[in-house]
Amino acid sequence: MAVEVRKWVVFSEEILEEGGQALDRPLRKVAVAAVLKNPYAGGWSEDISELIDAGEWLATELMQRAKAALGSPIEAYGKGGIVGERGETEHVAALLHPKFGAPVRAAAGGVSILPSVKKRGAMGAHLDIPVHHIKAMLVRSHFDAMEICVPDAPATDEIVVAVAVTNGGRPHARVGGLRAEDAVGEDGLR
Repeated sequence: MAVEVRKWVVFSEEILEEGGQALDRPLRKVAVAAVLKNPYAGGWSEDISELIDAGEWLATELMQRAKAALGSPIEAYGKGGIVGERGETEHVAALLHPKFGAPVRAAAGGVSILPSVKKRGAMGAHLDIPVHHIKAMLVRSHFDAMEICVPDAPATDEIVVAVAVTNGGRPHARVGGLRAEDAVGEDGLR
């Protein structure tokens, strides 16, 4: 593999109540991040295919770890990344877009696109990874996010890339719209 991973980081939440009301079942949110060396940091390259090609491998690795950490079926997912100051946001896009989505959808059993976020940041920058339903992105109850922060990353020549998954929608969701149990899951929308 052309990219070097310095470390893997797992974030996990288990939410038992919201608004003073207990949940019917705990909501679990997991994010897994890889901190990797940016092979294009500090210079311009028209060809950023090393990162495009690495996206497929990283997606597969991140999802294996995320599924193991979640420990239950995935209902929502999303992706994101932070590039250090000597890189470009296009470097994160190269990882997240051309080859990353298909392995994530396959691992989750999803059909909808993965919401994403990318930004430039220094060590300890926070990232709010948006998530939505794996079968139908119009299921409002699953519009949510998970915040992550790796205190020592990204260094100026690194990228943090992550996936977030949940085993349900927002606690006590009640803003209407398509319900998860009514989602058809054929076109990624409904």
